Amino acid sequence: MTKAKWKGYRVERKIRLMLEQNGWKVVRSGGSLGEVDLVCLKNGKVVLLQIKSTNRKELYYYGYDSSIYEGFPFYLVVDFGYGNIRVVKPKKVVKEGDGVTFEEFLNSECNL
Repeated sequence: MTKAKWKGYRVERKIRLMLEQNGWKVVRSGGSLGEVDLVCLKNGKVVLLQIKSTNRKELYYYGYDSSIYEGFPFYLVVDFGYGNIRVVKPKKVVKEGDGVTFEEFLNSECNL
């Protein structure tokens, strides 16, 4: 596994564990070759997440750009490092202060 893929896997795993600790059932999309990295289920609700990480102050995102994917809410989760995980509706440039913190996202039952 390349260094970049290993880093991506670690970030996905960290997000998955945080969701599971908050009562969500999480399925990782094998290989992450599609638009969705994690499929999250809780109390009849489904949330789809694309996970990214960067050590910069902004991330340029070139993936799926709608907040709905196949009828389900779709969010971009960006780990900027040092505990700064932000959740946003998909957009081309994500800055480290955009969206909400991951904790706020969990507390809102994953609705932005």
